Amino acid sequence: MDLGLTDRTYLVTGATRGLGFATARALVDDGANVVISGRTEESAAEAAASLGERALGVAADNAAADTPARLVAAARERFGRLDGVLISVGGPPPGTAADNTDEQWQAAFESVFLGAVRLARTAAAELDEGGVIGFVLSGSVYEPITGLTVSNGLRPGLAGFAKSLANEVGPRGIRVLGVLPGRIATDRMTQLDALSGDPEGSRARNSAAIPLGRYGTPAEFGRVAAFLLSPAASYVTGVMVPVDGGARHGF
Repeated sequence: MDLGLTDRTYLVTGATRGLGFATARALVDDGANVVISGRTEESAAEAAASLGERALGVAADNAAADTPARLVAAARERFGRLDGVLISVGGPPPGTAADNTDEQWQAAFESVFLGAVRLARTAAAELDEGGVIGFVLSGSVYEPITGLTVSNGLRPGLAGFAKSLANEVGPRGIRVLGVLPGRIATDRMTQLDALSGDPEGSRARNSAAIPLGRYGTPAEFGRVAAFLLSPAASYVTGVMVPVDGGARHGF
């Protein structure tokens, strides 16, 4: 199936590893150009080099107010166009309502929430008909995850923002959607399993609760995200798409 990605250009934030990198890899493999961001010049350059000549790495902090304009300018300067963005950031710190500090909430709000809103607003102003804005969110949009209280507080709000934005920019032919990873075998998931004190036992218990009986791979997530960003998904907008092996209990 031709996804129509050849020579299109996408911004993918937080893409030096994990879900963002897997999506960037899937986009490049289908002929797209990508601008990927990471926390440092070194990590961004290394990740981009591994993707080849269709990738550009830029050091950027999602919480910084100038990041959206810098990333858009980089895409236009290097590849001459911008067709979509995928907004992905590292997960906020684990903890309970009693444990998480004001400082942790504020830092997570700046990077996970406000940074995503800024980039989405900037992209919406820059994109033409056929453009797309994607958010990497979490299953916590629908079902709170034990021990991830900050994420439980922020991700549903971003889903609401994404739906509102989809309604606003839809008449211009721009799509907005969310992708909801479940238990995908990334460094983040390894860290969360380790918090139990029994990583192997935690993974076994969590896998048993997933209908497919296993954690997903980053590549499995990346292929779904790349499809949703592509012209092949041109009539999909305003939705939250789970990639979780069937773990969500609702319809």
